[in-house]
Amino acid sequence: MAKTIRAGVVGFGLGGRVFHAPFLDAISGFELAAILVRHGGDAAELYPKAKLVRTLPEMLAVPDLSLVVITTPPATHFELAWQALKAGKHVVVDKPFAASSDQCRRLIELARDRGVLLSVYQNRRWDGDFLTLRKLIADGELGRLVTLESRFDRYHPGMRAKPWQEQPVPGNGNLFDLGSHLADQALTLFGSPRTVRGDVRAERDGSPVDDAFTITLEYPRLHVTLGATMLACAPGPRYVAHGTHASYVKYGVDPQEPALKGGAKLGGPHWGEEPESAWGTLTEMADGAAAVRKVPTLAGDYRGYYENVRDAIHGHAPLAVPGEHGWRVIRLLEMARESSASGRAIPGVELDAM
Repeated sequence: MAKTIRAGVVGFGLGGRVFHAPFLDAISGFELAAILVRHGGDAAELYPKAKLVRTLPEMLAVPDLSLVVITTPPATHFELAWQALKAGKHVVVDKPFAASSDQCRRLIELARDRGVLLSVYQNRRWDGDFLTLRKLIADGELGRLVTLESRFDRYHPGMRAKPWQEQPVPGNGNLFDLGSHLADQALTLFGSPRTVRGDVRAERDGSPVDDAFTITLEYPRLHVTLGATMLACAPGPRYVAHGTHASYVKYGVDPQEPALKGGAKLGGPHWGEEPESAWGTLTEMADGAAAVRKVPTLAGDYRGYYENVRDAIHGHAPLAVPGEHGWRVIRLLEMARESSASGRAIPGVELDAM
């Protein structure tokens, strides 16, 4: 029997409360041993078996703690991860990995020196719509893919409720927030592009941080566009993929996040499944006419992320999202910002450096 992995969660906002603590509490092989929260006691009420601590040194002193999960604001990720790695702990950092690619690189080097695992929480690799798109491409259903547009459109014209989200400090803004997901998915599907071109902007009145972006990735015979805005009263498709044989169009987002926020039981019946009304469509040409059919969305399951972390810690599987992947994402987003400022495309070859 593999030894139970005793884990601690640093921070108990949306990330810790919704995306991390429930998984570490429910997935076989983990024990949620500690939660670090500066104020309040609701974490202790929800997880009475976990030790409530107020500082990182207190958490690092918890007996037999082997994994530290960091879910605090992006500007704090580097220092907290650095201290946990120095203490010889495996570390998971929520996205965005860190405020700069240089910070990412330093954390990766420290993890190597300490002989511990370092991963970035890219749960949207386990979105049902992404799994469906990936399968359609792999199975050749689209023919040769020629264009892909991947977007997160939302409507939030005012300032966000959490003050730290609107502070103009490194790591904040929509580019590093939602852009981390979009960039990771594109790099997972296609690898490093030949060029990166970005348009990073603030669209809301008085916005102190970037809140919208368009990133164009050029590959041989493939054009990928990533984008997000907070001023979409009518959101566009999540994915539009055109190939030489067919097109796939998908609206809406994976249902797991709203289910978790709504208090649904993790892994309950039909977990991660979408209703037929939310399925995407595949359009093909047959005898000169368009033939459209719905494509069932594969069930998503964010448990796959932590199941892989568990197996990697025990040496039973390679780490699906190593720190190097996190560095690659942050560097691509930096390139998009550099391109936006300079008005020129940035060569993508550097992304193969790690």
